[in-house]
Parts: sequence; structure tokens; C-alpha cells
Amino acid sequence: MADDEERSGILFEDTFEVKDVNPKGKSSTQFKNVSRIVARGATFEMDLVVDIQSELFPMAMNERFTLALASTLDMDGKPDDGTYNQSGAPTLLDKFDYGMHGRVFSYEYVGEGEHRVAIYASYGGLLMKLVGDQRKLNTIDLDTRIYCLLKRSSDSD
Repeated sequence: MADDEERSGILFEDTFEVKDVNPKGKSSTQFKNVSRIVARGATFEMDLVVDIQSELFPMAMNERFTLALASTLDMDGKPDDGTYNQSGAPTLLDKFDYGMHGRVFSYEYVGEGEHRVAIYASYGGLLMKLVGDQRKLNTIDLDTRIYCLLKRSSDSD
């Protein structure tokens, strides 16, 4: 991971492509106006399933987006105190289109050789599952407070 990413508090970042939206129908989530997105990472070949508030951030098949997981929204990577910063100062969220805050509630080894892990997080009941190479996710631990930040990819990305 680049030094700039470490200073900014970004724990993981990749571009994903939407492979499915609501694969089991709208009943797959318990909330109205929420879509379950299934996506595949371009660089690190991660598998992602994430619930998104679809009125705020609608997603479509084959759409590309950047997902970043961060430990803080502070631009210098300083830990936050868990309260909303009302100062108006720039934050990491300013670089993204959509954000959620939650906690990692499960971390497990999957597949043979225990080189792949699955990380499960809840963002106020909206769920995320990220599966991939343990080396790319080794900065994320069980019970970590985490921000999920999304940005639409342009054709030039």
C-alpha cells in the first residue's frame, strides 16, 4: 500500500465492476430502497457483496466503481473519536460519492491453504462481505470500526 494511502487512513482500495443487482430479488435485504450489489475487483480480484441505499447511490449491471475501506475520514489519517466532525474541514469523504460507517463483525479464512479471507461488516444493518487475498486485507481486523467509501468510475479510470 502506498505511503499516501497509509497516511490517509485507507486500509483497502480497488475498482469493482457490478456483476449482479439484487441476485435473490428485493427480499435479499430487509430495508426499503436498498439494493444488494455483487461485484468483482479489477486489480486484486476480490469478491464483494454490499448493501447500498439505492436512492442515494443507484448501481446498474456492469457499472464500475471504486471502493475504499478506511479507518478514519481525517485527510492525514489521524484516528477520529467516533463523532461527526462539524468543522467543515475537508475529509476523505469529499473524494467519494457515498459513504457508510460500521464495524467488522466477522473475519474468517475461506478456501484451501487459508490464504483467502472473508470480511463481514455491518453499516447500521446494511451488510458487506469482501472475500480475497489475506495479504491485501491484513490491516483489517475483527471489531475494526470502518468506513466504506464509494465513487463512480469514469471511463478514463
